[in-house]
Amino acid sequence: MAAKTKPSTLGRTLEELLDALSPDDRATVEARSVELHAEVEGLKALRKLAQRSQEQIAQSLGVKQPAIVKIERQTDLYLSTLRRFVEAAGGTLELRVELPGTGVMRLTGMGELSAHAA
Repeated sequence: MAAKTKPSTLGRTLEELLDALSPDDRATVEARSVELHAEVEGLKALRKLAQRSQEQIAQSLGVKQPAIVKIERQTDLYLSTLRRFVEAAGGTLELRVELPGTGVMRLTGMGELSAHAA
């Protein structure tokens, strides 16, 4: 008795692979694709999506370009720094919180600079 083998995916286009999927599987793949396109991995990617250079962001923030390199590499930022970076890229920052049983909430007042903040 011969073992069943999977058809080869080599030499097939993405469209051919997608066409071979069931409608449900294709919908799942397309939904995940939309999710992944909506996610941005890091501030460097965000800046590039906004079509801004490090120098442009630096000018907006009143710092030198090497400071932007440092901010983009940081894994732990103050919310105020993140908010200012996003605004310098032309966007707005919204912090969403999802708790079990409560749904999604928008957290406001986070990362705001107070009058006496440095």
